[in-house]
Amino acid sequence: MDHASFQSFIKTILILVLVYYLLKFAFKLLAPYLLHKAVNKVTENFQKQQQAYQNQQTDTSQSNNFETDIKQNKIPKEKKKVGEYIDFEEIE
Repeated sequence: MDHASFQSFIKTILILVLVYYLLKFAFKLLAPYLLHKAVNKVTENFQKQQQAYQNQQTDTSQSNNFETDIKQNKIPKEKKKVGEYIDFEEIE
């Protein structure tokens, strides 16, 4: 059975610290680039949604105009009035 030595323990800790600082340094270099990419992607998605919404609004307004035109054409004309209706009751 192998036992861990003090030197290998120190070596492992030094490697972990070195990796931590390398990752921290790399993140500092790449963070502005990654954030810029993320902001651009969010902006593009927002613009696409806004265009889709505007297209939907114009389509609905055009369809509403079309529907009102159809409704106006389908409204039945007023029928001729026959006269006044009087209810008579027989008296005996």
